[in-house]
Amino acid sequence: MKQRRSDNDASDHFRDQCGVVGVYGHKEAANLAYLGLYALQHRGQESSGIVSTDGHQFYQQKGMGLVADIFTKDQLKRLRGDAAIGHNRYSTTGSSELNNAQPLSVNFSFGNLALAHNGNLLNSEMVRSELEAYGAIFQTGIDSEVIIHLIAHSHATTILDRIIEALERVRGAFSLVMLTDDGLFVTRDPYGIRPLSLGRLKNGWIAASETCSFDLIGAEFVRDVEPGELVWINRDGVRSYHPFPKTKPAMCIFEYVYFSRPDSVMDGLSVYSIRKRLGKQLAKESAVDADVVIAVPDSGVPAALGFAEACGLPFENGLIRNHYVGRTFIEPEQSIRHFGVKVKLNAIQDILKGKRVVVVDDSLVRGTTSRKIVKMLRQAGAKEIHMRISSPPTLSPCFYGIDTPTKQELIASNSTLKDIRRYITADSLAYLSLEGMLDAAPGSPSGYCSACFSEEYPITLTHLEDKQLQLFESPESRAGLDVSASSVTSDTGTAMPTPGTKRAR
Repeated sequence: MKQRRSDNDASDHFRDQCGVVGVYGHKEAANLAYLGLYALQHRGQESSGIVSTDGHQFYQQKGMGLVADIFTKDQLKRLRGDAAIGHNRYSTTGSSELNNAQPLSVNFSFGNLALAHNGNLLNSEMVRSELEAYGAIFQTGIDSEVIIHLIAHSHATTILDRIIEALERVRGAFSLVMLTDDGLFVTRDPYGIRPLSLGRLKNGWIAASETCSFDLIGAEFVRDVEPGELVWINRDGVRSYHPFPKTKPAMCIFEYVYFSRPDSVMDGLSVYSIRKRLGKQLAKESAVDADVVIAVPDSGVPAALGFAEACGLPFENGLIRNHYVGRTFIEPEQSIRHFGVKVKLNAIQDILKGKRVVVVDDSLVRGTTSRKIVKMLRQAGAKEIHMRISSPPTLSPCFYGIDTPTKQELIASNSTLKDIRRYITADSLAYLSLEGMLDAAPGSPSGYCSACFSEEYPITLTHLEDKQLQLFESPESRAGLDVSASSVTSDTGTAMPTPGTKRAR
């Protein structure tokens, strides 16, 4: 008997990244952070953690596995205070082990600091090497730790300026929640690649990767954190800053396609509605004579509903998912090995037998799962199988916080459409066009990162400054570090933070 990760065989999607949550001004902050993480479980299942504070001391609980398996009632009681941050992890840098679990928490000259990060820093190795040359000692293998060291090494005289200075030195995708003795800091990189939203509690504030966290705890959605915005929440209220150079937004389009929960809202529109629109657009581009439309559950369901609606075909649950498959399973010996996708999915013969079936999935990465699904459907008696993908061919890996295969492993980057169809053994195969996907999503096409489909990266290593960090510049050389807040609300006020002003340079 051997243990293996079940998602290796039963899923052919890009891996979810991470989920973050921050709560301020509520006496049950840790409990709310726990519930927020529970709602964000789909964004990371390797480890989870919460750090809370009562204004004097930081309290921490982290573990490997799912949220419900890590936190007990007694542990949550020990996470005292009215402010907390939490993190669900799926590793993109650093190995999957407890030492790399977040939030990261330290005590330094400015007091306590804890940080939870969703994204990926492109220049982390360069920054790390220079910090180590200055004597920094790293405790983890994750890129997020460089931000903590940059904050600690800064010469700035306030925690706000230290955070801004640190984030100016990193390049890549970051949606961060940071807890300090001075309050909760919430920020998003200038491109806005990873999502982050603000919500209002009766007696406090919450920030989370997705709005589904707000729904669970009864918080009111206020707005998205803007690209390049830094929000500071403390006893004096809420302040909003825009300290980073303005650039063209590039939110990850795959959040709409697959990553986010369908009941979340981003940019004022529900993820569910966008996925239905993707399916309708797919039908417009590649309709086919068929008897029934089915989805690869669960992520393919909204697009399949949109496809069926646009084509006037019935939608059926032809594939049933086993929701109780964990991240590992015990694979039996040779006699009954190679369960493959059957561990997670099973076909319903009564729906499929003798039918011309359209199968809608949100993406096709390696093609291995699609091949197994087609085989399963044929064994269930499907007469024809037409695979439809509600996103374009995935041509390149992501470097912004998503665990993706290498370019060589992406079937669309090395094979023609005809070859892919033959490999998965479908009667026909069609992807949604890049133009069709961008048309179906809200906003301007230039406002999204679609690099995994287009190979056009908004942030590349060639954009990084090839210069020293100059960590030990004299304070005199750092003139103009004052920051102006755009708005302040009282503890009892309900005014929402508005766009801030740039820091004087």
